[in-house]
Amino acid sequence: CSKADWNILNLKTKNGLNMSLKNYCESWRMNVELHNIQNFQVVPQECVSYIGTYVISTQYQVDSERAIEECLVYLSTSCNLKKDGRDVWLFDIDDTLLSTVPYFKKHQFGGEQLNLTSLEEWMRQGKAPVLEYSLKLFNELKSRGVQIILVSSRRGHLRSATIDNLVDVGYHGWTSLRLRGPDDGLDGVQKFKANVRKQLINDGYRIWGIL
Repeated sequence: CSKADWNILNLKTKNGLNMSLKNYCESWRMNVELHNIQNFQVVPQECVSYIGTYVISTQYQVDSERAIEECLVYLSTSCNLKKDGRDVWLFDIDDTLLSTVPYFKKHQFGGEQLNLTSLEEWMRQGKAPVLEYSLKLFNELKSRGVQIILVSSRRGHLRSATIDNLVDVGYHGWTSLRLRGPDDGLDGVQKFKANVRKQLINDGYRIWGIL
């Protein structure tokens, strides 16, 4: 099936799979993370409780820690760093360096239509908590002389609040912070990030990782 029409409920019916609700929601979550399911507006109502339980669980923390540990292994074994100021690692911000779980916990964990104004007001408060394992990787990269560039779907008017939030929870020393301009809509986020990567490569930087 294509990315556009992938629907686990259709597969369940078509293939006669004996699938529990937990199976369905786990598969939905995993395929969102793999980008097989794209441009969805809300978390399926039948999965809201499951998603909420997962993102505040020990399993979520274990999964996050393992992902970062794999990045550290890759950094130590596969990155031939030149240490000439051109080695770069790209980080997103939300749910990469900072957690948005406190916000979405109050909004059905994505089970209700996103209110961008409400989300940005929460971001403006600068209270997003740190993701500790990401901070560990961030600091390790800095210690190895890697230039850290933050590329976020946040809009430019949130720059000051974003910087303050990052510094308050322990991040400092990044090279550049790239935010979307006023003409970049939500539907252009991937294009915006792709353009940033293209420009960095054209400028002679070596991108070793994207998180």
